[in-house]
Amino acid sequence: MGVEIRVEGLTKSFGRQTIWQDVSLTLPAGEISVLLGPSGTGKSVFLKSLVGLLKPDRGHIWVGDRDLPRLPEAQLYDTRKLFGVLFQDGALFGSMNLYDNIAFPLREHTKKSEGEVKRIVMEKMEMVGLLGAEKKLPGEISGGMKKRAGLARALVLDPEILLVDEPDSGLDPVRTAYLNQLIVDLNSQINATFLIVTHDINTARTVPDNIGLLFRRELVMFGPREMLLSSEEPVVRQFLNARKVGPIGMSEEKDVSELEAEAKMGHDPGRLPPIPPQLMPSDGRVRPTQHAPGGWCAAHGVVPPPGSFIDDLGRNWVEEWPRYVAAMSPVGGGPAPGGFGQAGGGRPGAGAAP
Repeated sequence: MGVEIRVEGLTKSFGRQTIWQDVSLTLPAGEISVLLGPSGTGKSVFLKSLVGLLKPDRGHIWVGDRDLPRLPEAQLYDTRKLFGVLFQDGALFGSMNLYDNIAFPLREHTKKSEGEVKRIVMEKMEMVGLLGAEKKLPGEISGGMKKRAGLARALVLDPEILLVDEPDSGLDPVRTAYLNQLIVDLNSQINATFLIVTHDINTARTVPDNIGLLFRRELVMFGPREMLLSSEEPVVRQFLNARKVGPIGMSEEKDVSELEAEAKMGHDPGRLPPIPPQLMPSDGRVRPTQHAPGGWCAAHGVVPPPGSFIDDLGRNWVEEWPRYVAAMSPVGGGPAPGGFGQAGGGRPGAGAAP
């Protein structure tokens, strides 16, 4: 099971430039969280702070019962072994083949025999669909394969926390969809705590359990997926609708005169789109930490945008969910009649990725 991360009052500056301040959030153990925000808001800096590569100016990062910024170097080094990191460009060694790239953390941080190393590396390569590509160099493979190789390397030490920095960067929409499915499948298999930094709206709307948004050097919002996807916060609406109208400008934020001009013209960042069903694991099983569709909205008296939780076949998953869970549970004996559990068929979110 993954480890809970609690961030309290975190602030980071470079010289006189404040990147973000007083950031507080909790990444629930075993859940998938996504961090959104315009370019230049410090999302990658936040990831580097979480793993201890950058030290914040003030605040706490509790990984279990350890406060990362205050750990001695030896304990920090040991705590980092809880993390796996998929860097934006894969960060593979160009002179090493994929096998040696993936084996590198095991050879660097453990005393395992080459036989054990081979078993683990091949297991992780199979998990990400790279069996048969062991001898290829990074320069001989596609961007999507590089991402999967970087993901396999991040998994070899069996991390309890996985940080993923812009997995969609440089990928076409189809490869991004495949990678999203892989992330959901991995979370289902290893139950690690995931934090994904992304600009991809489809990823943010279909993959995570929780979403956060950084803007104007602050964390605007962080919480369950449905909370953000049903929010009337102007910056959230603008970002999710990918519109020019709203607080976000070309240089991150607009000045007062621009906002006043937009207000006079009566422009609106647009209504929020429907909340789609969440992407499910390929085998159709419900992840242990997954929440029922519409559960947060119902518990907080929020009416979601019209058309929410309805899949490509027109089924409302707020209504279908209890029957689906019963059909897919071990007690239920596996898939029930009516298409549940069939590949690409009855799963909520099945149409979100090929």
